[in-house]
Amino acid sequence: MLTHTGPDTGLLSSLGAWTWPGKAADGRQVAHILLAHRLGRTSHDTPEAIEARMRNLAEILGGLAQAQDSVPDTQGTLVTVASRTLLRFPGARWGLRLPAHPQWTRLAQDTGRAALIVGLDPLTQSADAVRVDTYLDAALAADRLLFGFARTSRTA
Repeated sequence: MLTHTGPDTGLLSSLGAWTWPGKAADGRQVAHILLAHRLGRTSHDTPEAIEARMRNLAEILGGLAQAQDSVPDTQGTLVTVASRTLLRFPGARWGLRLPAHPQWTRLAQDTGRAALIVGLDPLTQSADAVRVDTYLDAALAADRLLFGFARTSRTA
């Protein structure tokens, strides 16, 4: 019997993704990725169920850290194909297409990694930069974010 360890397509399709260039805690430039579950579409998408899915995703990525901990490298890989960037998960057949501006893509490629932030609470897919900043501030204060680094790969 085969054991499937990666996220299923249902989870991948429920994720929202945001990217931006910014600074790491040490002041160096780093590409950022935020993954958050979209707002519940069914009665099964309770806050508890969404948090459990996002924690499971963090485990699939090899375990992520809380803000006060040392940030680990994840098992997620950034793959750039032409002008598209995908986040590949271990054990998953498909990757998650990231919204990536050329400046963000260059930064990720130049540094060889991107800071990956997994939010435990839902966020609407249409959230703009102001709403994302508000979400990040509130989630950080409530210890509702998990962190890691995804490494880049030039081949698909």
